[in-house]
Amino acid sequence: MPSIDHLPPPLYPGLALTALAPMQDVTDHHFMHVVAQYGSPDYFFTEYFRVHVNSGLNTTILRSITENETGRPVFAQMIGESIPDLIHTARALSRYPIAGVDLNLGCPVPRIYRKNVGGGLLRDPETVGRILGELRLAVAGRLTVKMRLGFEDTAHFDRLLDQINQHAIDLLSLHGRTVKEMYHSTVHYDLIAHAVQRVNCPVLANGNVTSASTAATVLSRTGAAGVMIGRAAIRNPWIFQQTRQHLSGQPVLNVTLADVREYIERLRRLTTAPHIPERARVNHMKMYLNYIGQSVDAAGAFLNAMRHAQTEAELFDTCDRYLLSHPDHSFAPEPYPSPIARPRSETIRTLVKS
Repeated sequence: MPSIDHLPPPLYPGLALTALAPMQDVTDHHFMHVVAQYGSPDYFFTEYFRVHVNSGLNTTILRSITENETGRPVFAQMIGESIPDLIHTARALSRYPIAGVDLNLGCPVPRIYRKNVGGGLLRDPETVGRILGELRLAVAGRLTVKMRLGFEDTAHFDRLLDQINQHAIDLLSLHGRTVKEMYHSTVHYDLIAHAVQRVNCPVLANGNVTSASTAATVLSRTGAAGVMIGRAAIRNPWIFQQTRQHLSGQPVLNVTLADVREYIERLRRLTTAPHIPERARVNHMKMYLNYIGQSVDAAGAFLNAMRHAQTEAELFDTCDRYLLSHPDHSFAPEPYPSPIARPRSETIRTLVKS
């Protein structure tokens, strides 16, 4: 396995690395701070800075760097395809206390990849190579990549991995699906294992890492240097601490429903602003609760009741009713198989992940 010595020091040397995946409209500085209260990952990644002609640094995303209270390194992610503008943005970001500059080559959202950025670039390995080559010359510090296996298929996968090697990328975070597979297919961990063998840099395995035991299985199957966890960390912010406990042979923390209610209250306090209209605050909290609720009860009663709440009072009364009536009951480490589908009206926002 390639050495991780050139990366920021991990929390616990000798254990696999952990990272919180970048999720647009989720992983802002408030959410990073909340996650850090429950056992930080080794690394955080910002939401992506959109890069185009005359673009500047998004001041809200920049707060994840300038107001980083996690105590852990933060990589700044960019998305774009204009080489001069990517270079300009990378140099601007490098003036801030970042662990490195990360390039998004995996976003699977159609309105993004249709602009030939994110996952859309995986259709053109030559362009990817030119971008990486120019960025490598321009970035004095660490240059990392977050990508998927390909666009529609994996025909270009090895060529893309060779570009990672050719341009001395410092860390590859690899989601084990193609862009077109979105989040629906099984994760191709065999291809992540192939990448681990082919590239010269450490690899973080990403995709359906839903619990500490799943993380251990993925690490065993892929030989990756670590795991990058996204949506599961919204549901269970203890997952990074639990993963370290599992990997080191310690008892894994049992999270109770009372613990989850406290987590929800912390999210409410830190991620919703009082000047925002109540309906927007309710919908913002439902974005989190749609994930948290997956481990509350097998029948999906909490999810159903939560989705019908219209006011903050109704929403948090529902949380109290389901989480504090049996506060010592365990929060399931894995999501329950969903007995109910998410109504289209409750699709608050699509999480944009690379």
